[in-house]
Amino acid sequence: MRIGFVGLGTMGAPMARRLADAGTDLTVWNRSREKAAPFEGVARIVATPAEAAVGAELVCLCLTDARAVEAVVFGPGGLAEADGLKRVVDFSSIRPDVTRDIAARLKERTGAGWVDAPVSGGVPGAEQGTLAIMAGGAEEDVAAAGPHLSPVCARFTHMGPVGAGQTTKLANQIIAGCTITIVAEAVNFAESAGIDATRLFEALSGGFADSGPFRVFGPRMAARDFENPIGSSRLMLKDLDTVRDTARTCDAILPMTSTAAELLRATGTRGRLDDDISALIEVFAGNRKP
Repeated sequence: MRIGFVGLGTMGAPMARRLADAGTDLTVWNRSREKAAPFEGVARIVATPAEAAVGAELVCLCLTDARAVEAVVFGPGGLAEADGLKRVVDFSSIRPDVTRDIAARLKERTGAGWVDAPVSGGVPGAEQGTLAIMAGGAEEDVAAAGPHLSPVCARFTHMGPVGAGQTTKLANQIIAGCTITIVAEAVNFAESAGIDATRLFEALSGGFADSGPFRVFGPRMAARDFENPIGSSRLMLKDLDTVRDTARTCDAILPMTSTAAELLRATGTRGRLDDDISALIEVFAGNRKP
């Protein structure tokens, strides 16, 4: 199976590595060449996204935002210029309406299918191959792509037509973003009340307050450990702002999401917007030390 992989950032690199380790015939492209260098010897490194599509059954994208997806698909040397492009699987998290527009334009120009397949599980999930993938697309495209992505995910769920994967990811981000904010509030409360917040993980594990975000970010917040970022406030804020934009089209109310978004935005006033999202604790704690 030949797969092209475009975007070798924090999430894309470990996902591509798992595909290569599973024996995939892999071709990779990244805008900055140095991020592709670690793939010397395990994948073909090419000069344009279009070259990554040559002979590939799938071309996977893992990019920062809609602007990057647009550029990779329709810019100079983009996928729309590739001969015989069959199918694109986009792991990026972008607006559902933008996804539908890009997919329709690419289909009209090339006949290629599109699967929007945003992921959940963060860097640990990408490294361990345990991501949850929520997919939108035509039945035949999803059925063709899914089996070949097993090295990167523990779950691959077809949620509906193109755009449905992105909408599902937004629901995921509501839960994740609000939960991370509540974890920061709880850690700050414990510290303010004189409790050793570093012991919250031990005390609450297995109870109703336990969750993936609590297990990952609670200890980091309590220890003020912002090294080796798992995900930034900027990226989560991008998704929550997208949730709010999308909600206006369907009259969904978002009191918790709106509060979480503004608290994440406040990390920018402390110069922490691009640090690990656990730095949100500083918005609650101010200058008080744990």
